[in-house]
Amino acid sequence: MNTAEITLSDTLLPDVKNILSRDKSRDEKLFAVCELLADNIPTFNWVGFYLADPKGKEELVLGPFVGEPTNHKRIPYGKGICGQVALNSETYISQDVHSEDNYLACSMDVQSEVVVPILKEESFVAQLDIDSHTKNSITKEQQELLEEICNLVAEEF
Repeated sequence: MNTAEITLSDTLLPDVKNILSRDKSRDEKLFAVCELLADNIPTFNWVGFYLADPKGKEELVLGPFVGEPTNHKRIPYGKGICGQVALNSETYISQDVHSEDNYLACSMDVQSEVVVPILKEESFVAQLDIDSHTKNSITKEQQELLEEICNLVAEEF
């Protein structure tokens, strides 16, 4: 395989599998996945997980993340892009968050966002949320990689 054919999945999925196989806590593994993505994809400026509230309340709870701190430590289902994904369990990409009616601004620097649900036995358990300071920066290849990662991470729940 020549280097033109090597994809993000080829380079990062083995690292994700290695992280998930470690004898560490779930949060330590999720944090390491955040670091891996933030370190290897230059347009990923904030990478984090939101987890379904463990007490059954229809809210997302901020989990491990890499990037600037956020005031959004809890997000009700249905509110903002993250809350929307919690309800419909479908990947959501916004190439221009400022054009979204339901965007919850974490930072004025954010231009693009991708949110990928994590499902365990077809039930929503968490999501991977990524912000970019670059408009139109989320690629199809990145989306596919993130969806594969979320399928692997689901085993941690």
